[in-house]
Amino acid sequence: MSIDPVTLNNQPDVSGDTRQYIKKVLQLIEKSEVTPEEAGWITKETVEGFREYVNPGFLEYRKTVTQGGQFAAVEWSDSGSCFKDVNGKQYIDCLGGFGIYNVGHRNPKVVKAVENQLKRQALHSQDLLDPLRAMLAKILERITPGDLKYSFFTNSGTESVEAALKLVKMYSERTTIISTTRAFHGKSLGSLSATAKGMFRKPFLPLIPGFKHLPFGDIDMMRKTFQTCADVGEDVAAVMLEPVQGEGGIILPPPDYLQQVRELCDEYGALLVFDEVQTGMGRTGKMFASELYGVVPDILCLAKAFGGGVMPAGAVVAKEKVFKSFFPNPFMHTTTFGGNPLACAAAIATIDVLLEENLPERAGEVGRYMLEELRKAAAGHDDKIMEIRGIGLMIGIEFHRDEVGYEVSKGMFDEGVLVAGTLINSKTIRIEPPLTISMEEVDQVVRTFLKVLSETNA
Repeated sequence: MSIDPVTLNNQPDVSGDTRQYIKKVLQLIEKSEVTPEEAGWITKETVEGFREYVNPGFLEYRKTVTQGGQFAAVEWSDSGSCFKDVNGKQYIDCLGGFGIYNVGHRNPKVVKAVENQLKRQALHSQDLLDPLRAMLAKILERITPGDLKYSFFTNSGTESVEAALKLVKMYSERTTIISTTRAFHGKSLGSLSATAKGMFRKPFLPLIPGFKHLPFGDIDMMRKTFQTCADVGEDVAAVMLEPVQGEGGIILPPPDYLQQVRELCDEYGALLVFDEVQTGMGRTGKMFASELYGVVPDILCLAKAFGGGVMPAGAVVAKEKVFKSFFPNPFMHTTTFGGNPLACAAAIATIDVLLEENLPERAGEVGRYMLEELRKAAAGHDDKIMEIRGIGLMIGIEFHRDEVGYEVSKGMFDEGVLVAGTLINSKTIRIEPPLTISMEEVDQVVRTFLKVLSETNA
């Protein structure tokens, strides 16, 4: 039975007005600068678009939106350690897209590699062998710790965690996976099963069975859980950890904790999975945080800064004994866009920049300076600040109350510095600038923090 399109309600609008709107947007994309009139139109369309077609909740959430949601700061361009809004105001980026801009905004070497690849081929055929995927995998085998060897490429951190979970399940018949409180591993159903925050989990219960959450840093509880699981015949398949918890509030592990977890996994025949989506690619002072603690995981998850802040890209790197489960049928887990030529070009260029400019080492040095200066600025404000902690350029400022953290974040934004709270621990704001941030910019951030903190009465 055929349906007459004329009789259908709510027909798609492909009229001249819609086509004209599309062309106007495309013309704006071509521009590096816009007029004040164009900036006003872009702002109005953006706010209205979020309210009517994306999600109005974002207008309530963003501290950049005025009360009533009539106006918002709308980002338009970026470079180095900064970005500009559509009206030309510049901000030092200490949020870093939740940690994706390790080599800076639009790093010219990464952009050039992607542009050069785009001139030749953007995506792969899915059938022929694509060279950059092979070359990037070889590079990862060389720069990752220990005997990590085989790589599967993804588009995001969540996808990397999903691939890791599948590797865990194919490695043995065990079904118990240990994660930790305050952990954040993603929001797809598999990765959400490992994530800790109840707000994100409850609407989607029941999640993947077999996950247990233990207090991060409590090795005694970890040891007892391993033994109890063995006693009842539910042996632990794997432990999944962030070496430093990012979304949990920049929580560093106790001394020897990661080494002791590694020893427990070896003793009981379980796998150790490190989620380095946020800590990897130089953020903590080493290329990978696992190097800081002298621990080699069986599976390593990467994303965020892996694509250089230019392309969405991620990877899961595993030891051969783990990855070989995928050998007989490589189609057991696949992705259309993961490991595409543009993403691989971006990742290869990103690794080149990190190594050539010694950015992991620089992150350690600049991070120590910034941490010390932020603590000096916080002196005398114990009534507002609980703790300032961090490693490398991964710093958290924890306040006694959420309201104080929000007011400080908003005040710093108004002064041209972007920071934000963490998803799991909303009392903590993060400082995660590009690893290329200049010392002058660091000093400006600290001065802004001191000024706003002194003026905050929340």
